[in-house]
Amino acid sequence: MSTTSPVIRVADAGIRFRRNKRARRSFKDLFADSSRRSRPGEFWALRGVTFDVQPGESIGVVGRNGQGKSTLLKLVAEVMLPDEGAIAVADGVAPLIEITGGFVGDLSVRDNVYLTAGLHGMSRTEIDEAFDEIIGFAEIESFIDTPYKHLSSGMKVRIAFAVISRLDEPIILVDEVLAVGDRAFREKCYRRIEELLTAGRTLFFVSHNEKDLRRFCTRGLYLDKGALVFDGPIDEALARYNADLARKSQA
Repeated sequence: MSTTSPVIRVADAGIRFRRNKRARRSFKDLFADSSRRSRPGEFWALRGVTFDVQPGESIGVVGRNGQGKSTLLKLVAEVMLPDEGAIAVADGVAPLIEITGGFVGDLSVRDNVYLTAGLHGMSRTEIDEAFDEIIGFAEIESFIDTPYKHLSSGMKVRIAFAVISRLDEPIILVDEVLAVGDRAFREKCYRRIEELLTAGRTLFFVSHNEKDLRRFCTRGLYLDKGALVFDGPIDEALARYNADLARKSQA
């Protein structure tokens, strides 16, 4: 058993969303516990999820679309707060999830690099020192002074990944962000992720590509209908997931 403290602790966490903003509550709901009451038009994207993550673990989150995988990463990134339970993250997070969302379209690539890296805690001197490496990794040297909004979707992912993966954060969250772009650059990004893992970073990785999950991850969390139904070796998590898919397709 590990004697180190968990870098991430998720305890009975749940989060709900509303399908219909006009849905009305029943009279019975007024007297129900606020965390448990049932509201028309609402559903639990995740509920009752509990697990710990030790420093340096590499975890793949497995499940069909709409089962809460990306929501779980957003909770760990603390861009969402749970409606019940608790999530404690002991170290800084480099979120490779919706990574282009924080960039400003009217600003140049150069200005976006300084803005985004600065918001994530890098000093201007650190950004100055890393700037050429970031631009070189993204392979967009000719577009430094181009407004970000004029870049192609693939180029946007390149510069965003180059910035976020340069952050010196102990925890990395990756959510299918590399689906856009050519194979050669994707492999370049994957080698960068492997370098970060070798350096002892902790990884949360969401993908539908089993080859990629096995490449990076040793542990798997299998989510189904918002519940954590399996937590164990990645090969067993994928086997359980595939068996459930086969059974549901035959039903």
